[in-house]
Amino acid sequence: MDDPLREWKLETTRRHFFSRTAVGIGIPALASLLEPALLAAAPAIDPKTGGLAGLPHFAPKAKRVIYLHQSGAPSQMDLFDYKPALHKWQGTDLPASVRMGQRITGMTSGQATLPVAASLFKFEQYGKSGAWLSELLPHTAKVVDDIAIIRTMHTEAINHDPAITFIQTGSQQPGRPSMGSWVSYGLGSENQNLPAFVVLISQAQALNTDQPLFSRLWGNGFLPSKYQGVKFRAGGDPVLYLSDPPGIDKSTRRHILDSVAKLNALRENVYGDPEIETRVAQYEMAYRMQTSVPELMDLSKEPDSVFEMYGPDSRKPGTYAANCLLARRLAERNVRFVQLYHRGWDQHQDLPRDLSLQCKGTDQPTAALVRDLKQRGLLEDTLVVWGGEFGRTVYCQGKLMENNYGRDHHPRCFTMWVAGGGTKPGITIGETDDFCYSVVRDPVHVHDLQATILHCLGIDHTRLTFKFQGRHFRLTDVAGAVVKPLLA
Repeated sequence: MDDPLREWKLETTRRHFFSRTAVGIGIPALASLLEPALLAAAPAIDPKTGGLAGLPHFAPKAKRVIYLHQSGAPSQMDLFDYKPALHKWQGTDLPASVRMGQRITGMTSGQATLPVAASLFKFEQYGKSGAWLSELLPHTAKVVDDIAIIRTMHTEAINHDPAITFIQTGSQQPGRPSMGSWVSYGLGSENQNLPAFVVLISQAQALNTDQPLFSRLWGNGFLPSKYQGVKFRAGGDPVLYLSDPPGIDKSTRRHILDSVAKLNALRENVYGDPEIETRVAQYEMAYRMQTSVPELMDLSKEPDSVFEMYGPDSRKPGTYAANCLLARRLAERNVRFVQLYHRGWDQHQDLPRDLSLQCKGTDQPTAALVRDLKQRGLLEDTLVVWGGEFGRTVYCQGKLMENNYGRDHHPRCFTMWVAGGGTKPGITIGETDDFCYSVVRDPVHVHDLQATILHCLGIDHTRLTFKFQGRHFRLTDVAGAVVKPLLA
């Protein structure tokens, strides 16, 4: 039996109320009470890209981004930030004059001492730039003149989830749109057969347990849901429910979609809910992806030389190497934002072993991606970003041994690098102190990096906003400045 009260509640929504007051004195009366801005029209959309009309704000140097997020926080002083003076401090307690009472995590705050642990790995200078790199990065050393190393990244977050959330969304609190969502919202897509924002995930090479990753890291937050990242899986259908079920052929599916679209149009006319329009658009995208995704994922036409360049794991779906190769293929197809997440960099113990394993699985494909993009003429307008959510401590977590140590979380300084897309190659930005504990020159905050990424895409980070709950939000919140020395 129907419930009249329930039906009345469903019908008497805020949007329904406004639609019913669109005649008579409803709108004039409301207009006299509400701020005019509350009745402002939705932003205009560019019909070619689906992004905002008027964007980019200025001529972009980058058309797309490939963000290689190394989840868990790579150790900067074992990879990029050479600190030879640490050997004379080996095993001694971190001086109070260096720490200056700054907070540390609960994992090391109870230790009787914080013994300094110099890196076990050898460093050398490479390329015309003379950048210092660890022996763990022999392939990155070959492309060092194509990248810009930032040694003075810093953040406020000291634990993984808020730190990853912060670098991906601009806020330590969950619920904000991810960077890829902001970019696809602002710029839309130049390829209508693939999502503007694609996510790829690979597992750790390290032996210790790695950190979890949550889907909200590539979520749309308060932006319309069509701007969320689309995760591609390694096995089976790359995207769930993309294949037609048994008994359904192409023509039947087309007929079903057309009928559903008509029904949705009727509801959209009544309620004006943008999520209904989004749902229709997603159905249509899924239909087009039935052809585009299998072609994208088919690597059979890639020559053996490409697989050799990316390394032996590149033939194994779901590996970091395979995902780097797939990122190049997505860039060729003008996907706007490709986000790779690679887990396993959280080395609280057994760092020499696990860091070596991680680099063995990531160094070659990362460098290969830069080389591959460059030789195809894509690096010029593709911005590649590499790095984690924070750094590691100079002091050892747990017992310091001759050939083994671990490192805790360290937000005060860490290293990332960028390549292509209008950035200056072959440079190193910033300097940290002798203990790799604090920044002493040219700090780069997370919001600064976010502002710079948007700038390379032709976006003024202060002008890409979305009004939600009475406030205009943006990726960089109320901070951030473009890092001009990074720009070519």
